[in-house]
Amino acid sequence: MVTAMLFAGGIGARMQSSDLPKQFLEVGGKPIIVHTMEHFAKHFMVDGIVVACKEDWIDYLVDLVKEFGIKKVRAIVPGGETGYASIHNGVMAVSQFSKNPDDIILICDGVRPMLSEKLITDCIEETKKHKTAVPVTPSIDSLLYSTDGTSCKKSYDRNTMYITQAPQGYTMERILWAHSEAEKRGITNPISSSELFIELGESVHIFKGERFNIKVTTPEDLITLRSQFYYENYKKFAKEELKYGL
Repeated sequence: MVTAMLFAGGIGARMQSSDLPKQFLEVGGKPIIVHTMEHFAKHFMVDGIVVACKEDWIDYLVDLVKEFGIKKVRAIVPGGETGYASIHNGVMAVSQFSKNPDDIILICDGVRPMLSEKLITDCIEETKKHKTAVPVTPSIDSLLYSTDGTSCKKSYDRNTMYITQAPQGYTMERILWAHSEAEKRGITNPISSSELFIELGESVHIFKGERFNIKVTTPEDLITLRSQFYYENYKKFAKEELKYGL
């Protein structure tokens, strides 16, 4: 069994979108989270979807699921105070029905509307082989290290630096172990599941991600996303014109 677990429990403060959480901002006629969910709902290898949602927006998300006819949704559960807490709630919800230790959970931000079928497939296949699978892209920028944001005396070799993406794939056995160990060791807020494993002294398998797979976090990301949707729609329109000789 393969279950996609989307976490969308935050308010998106960096988006500066007043009182509307970023996952519900509309692009191309649909909220961002609907685009993200649809990629998993349509994927032939994904059996179910669980969403950890900001609690006072659950009813709204339920209505969106019905409105857009999103299939495979098994549960929508309350998110937590942090991203990790939301992930934890989602993982526990998946564990209620995904009982085989080799079952796969795909942990993904709710704001990844540019996911491709290939990336999801690659993540599942890599997880089957390695029990963990984290998509990454090589850093193309120079990296400087600073603790105060104003001065720097250290840099990193960008050839050894990678940017993590999602979905991140784990077997249920591995992710449940990690969350149990985190509780025992007092680890309360790792940035991502891959960093949780690293903080626990474990290694994770990485594989090639896709640069178009953006996480919509800032107003600039939203501009990029809307530009891409506009471009894709333009291409479709142009093809139709050529087809009918317009």
